[in-house]
Amino acid sequence: MKIIVSLTDNRPEPWIEGLRAELPDAQIETWKPGTAQADHAVVWAPPQQLLDEQTGLRGLFNIGAGVDALLKLRVPPQTRIVRLDDAGMSVQMAEYVCHTLIRHFREFDVYEADAREGRWSYRKPRLRRDFPVGIMGLGVLGERVAKAVSQFEFPVLGWSRSPKAIDGVKVFSGEAQFDEFLSSTRVLVNLLPLTEATRGILNRETLGKLRPGGYLISIARGAHLVEDDLIPMLDAGQLAGATLDVFQVEPLPADHAFWRHPKITVTPHGSARTLREESITQIAGKIRAMEQGLPVSGVVDPVRGY
Repeated sequence: MKIIVSLTDNRPEPWIEGLRAELPDAQIETWKPGTAQADHAVVWAPPQQLLDEQTGLRGLFNIGAGVDALLKLRVPPQTRIVRLDDAGMSVQMAEYVCHTLIRHFREFDVYEADAREGRWSYRKPRLRRDFPVGIMGLGVLGERVAKAVSQFEFPVLGWSRSPKAIDGVKVFSGEAQFDEFLSSTRVLVNLLPLTEATRGILNRETLGKLRPGGYLISIARGAHLVEDDLIPMLDAGQLAGATLDVFQVEPLPADHAFWRHPKITVTPHGSARTLREESITQIAGKIRAMEQGLPVSGVVDPVRGY
């Protein structure tokens, strides 16, 4: 069995070393133009040339959860695209969302601003029941976030394309229930995969349907948000604020208005990082399962986009 590795903006050597430890009988090497045909490829943002040359690939294993970049490429018809199920990312997402939610709910951002000015201030306690949290996308990451948020006794709602059942979460599904989900939500967390159907889904119309004092936590893909719609809604008081981890252009340009807006918190696409050791173990397990003809989790449906 031969495996090639192509990781744009990432050093391949640690991944190759880890994969060799997990799959000692496999031939594993860095892909270069002209490399002999391989059975599987472990990739991040690979060039189209790799897929044009490697026409016999059975598995294309992405080292991140999002596969939208791969779906833009021409992939050989028999090649299965496989994403990571978790590999340590879901707990990071849960940390990020809970931190952001509590910071907003408890108004710690206001206390921080007052402390910088040397002001001893008091904020009236707010009620959790007035801050229902709606999570868009209930895959592995979204479900983990929903369960984490529920531990703090906030009302938790979820929306996904197909019906799901999660303890402690009121679940909405499909287009027919989307508006009801939005109108029941005050803090909106986006964890949807990026597809043509979800591109631009965070816009003036959808965000305008949130409960008064709506707050946005955007941590999936920058293309979900229509950026030009956000600041006017914040300035008009339609939204109370936003925490953004992903953007249309990354790194976020230094002159972008998001950096300077007082109601926007910017983080540099760090809500969840791929953990190499966990990812290597998971990818190796998926490759072993594929070689044995067993079911493999995380296989992407190119039509749905996830």
